[in-house]
Amino acid sequence: MAHNNTVFAQLLKLLPRHEFETLARQHHHGARLRSTSRWSQFVAMTLAQLAGRASLRDVVSNLGAQSAKLYHLGAARVTRSSLARLNATQPHSLYEQLAGRLLHQCQCRAPRHGFRFKNTLYSLDASTIDLCLSVFPWARFRQTKGAVKLHVGLDHDGLLPAFLTITDGKTADITAARALRRPKASIVVMDRGYTDYAWYHRLHTQGLFFVTRLRKRACYRVTERRPVRKAQGLTSDQTIELNGAKAGNCPIRLRRIGFRDPATGQHYAFLTNHFGLAAATIAQIYKARWQIDLFFKWIKQNLKIKTFLGTSRNAVMTQIWIAVCVYLLLAYLNFVSKISSSLKQIIRLLQLNLFERRDLLALLRGAPPRASRLTTPNQPALRLNIHGTAVYEHKHFRNHVID
Repeated sequence: MAHNNTVFAQLLKLLPRHEFETLARQHHHGARLRSTSRWSQFVAMTLAQLAGRASLRDVVSNLGAQSAKLYHLGAARVTRSSLARLNATQPHSLYEQLAGRLLHQCQCRAPRHGFRFKNTLYSLDASTIDLCLSVFPWARFRQTKGAVKLHVGLDHDGLLPAFLTITDGKTADITAARALRRPKASIVVMDRGYTDYAWYHRLHTQGLFFVTRLRKRACYRVTERRPVRKAQGLTSDQTIELNGAKAGNCPIRLRRIGFRDPATGQHYAFLTNHFGLAAATIAQIYKARWQIDLFFKWIKQNLKIKTFLGTSRNAVMTQIWIAVCVYLLLAYLNFVSKISSSLKQIIRLLQLNLFERRDLLALLRGAPPRASRLTTPNQPALRLNIHGTAVYEHKHFRNHVID
């Protein structure tokens, strides 16, 4: 029978170890580590993400219970104090850079979005992670609350977080969006929280397209009307010019598309600078923005980014960036295995089989485990009889009963 390493070890092999060690040397602070390593830290924190461990003590105990299998992971046992010190003092920028490498690895395998146009499509949004202000005083958000905010630009090719930054809870969504740098001809879709006419104009001059919702009180003048197919839910397709108080910040022609959702009856007014796509396609592009909300929901429900194993800013950032690395590892595994299972199904399978010696791809494809002999000819098997007493089944002492 072919030998298989543990499922956890096979998952970690998707990450080039030599690249990790190079990044670890570049993002090191202080004296040389003697009793542990950044790789052991990453293995422990990845285990916390995949297995849902609740505390540092829980993580260390879990690793201790699997100490015989740590050699194949390339890691060593870590103590609770060492892991806490690494999380608090060693720069989280290592895992930020590692996420960038994994993102590039995923993009080479990611499937295209489902639209017929060839432009790259990104959705922008942000999500707040609440923190207890008394435990995380550095994360002041409101008078009695703390928070950090995840700003994400989701690439619809594979639904990957192509642009991600973590700020304090007070940072406005548009502030992080202004730092976005995307290839020319990309399409960026966002909600009304990103309304900034000057930024729209800058995107246009950079050769980018945007799709958003028009504010209800926006002032504009219609310069051209085009026929629409009302059977598709469209109500209007217009060329407009802004003429409000801040119209001078965006002195270009824009396109306003009216759409009524046949399921809910709600009316939407979309704003874009793309005149080449059909009006119905623009509406579908904005509908696809819902994928970024599903991304935030998935990562909060399945990975540990709401409860933290450390209280310092660096420890929180380390845990969040490792969660992003785990998401990208799972996405890459999904791409290379070419299975129809969702990421949620994949992570559930991994949680139940992390330290099992099974072929990883066979596990994901639903192949049953290979049959193995649980007993040897000279080793009896223990079973329970109907009366609840333990019975050894062996041809030499089949009648012996243990009370």
